[in-house]
Amino acid sequence: MPPRRVGLIAAAGEGARIGGGTPKQYLDLEGQPMLAHAARALLAEPRIQVVFVVLAPGDQLWSTHDWRAFGDRLAPLWCGGATRRDSVLNGLVAMANVVDPEDWILVHDAARPCLAREDVARLIDAVGEDDAGGILATPLADTLKRADAAGRIAATEPRESRWLAQTPQMFRHVTLLRALGAAPEATDEASAVEALGLRPKLVAGNARNLKVTYPADLEVTACLLGGRSA
Repeated sequence: MPPRRVGLIAAAGEGARIGGGTPKQYLDLEGQPMLAHAARALLAEPRIQVVFVVLAPGDQLWSTHDWRAFGDRLAPLWCGGATRRDSVLNGLVAMANVVDPEDWILVHDAARPCLAREDVARLIDAVGEDDAGGILATPLADTLKRADAAGRIAATEPRESRWLAQTPQMFRHVTLLRALGAAPEATDEASAVEALGLRPKLVAGNARNLKVTYPADLEVTACLLGGRSA
């Protein structure tokens, strides 16, 4: 059987920078939790068979929402860790009995609800069967400044060949499990895979696939989702 494609959404964080007391993956956007938009974006690509959602062990909010529209293509895992890397690694371990080592895992952020189906398709097509995997990313467009300890400009950095990493990030289950297991400080999956000596592909994404981090991001995201619905 050819390798399958499986989604994994990290949704165990508290979203402290967004404020308001509600974990940001459950904040309301267009009448639905942000997490639902992120899951729907992955599942809009028919080649993704199922999406696992990694939740905090004490998550009390999942059950307050209606997930029936996703059927059996959405499956919660209550095994989130202290960091994003821990949550993804725990999710990989938890799903190990239902996926094959060579299956492709597309790791996505719950806080990226505006992911476009065509970008997911482009990532899958570009990676193909390349064992190094790949990620969605956008070339850096703005001038990049490096700050000193006083908050002043220390230097202007070249922006050529600089990309901003996004999600999904797509790697084989066996590769990702090994990489994250050996990289406790990894800030994303690609950096852990790079540490193995592999060179993942950079696949052009879209600036609309923004990560909701600060309150102002919610307004932008709501506009984007509203426009898509219209």
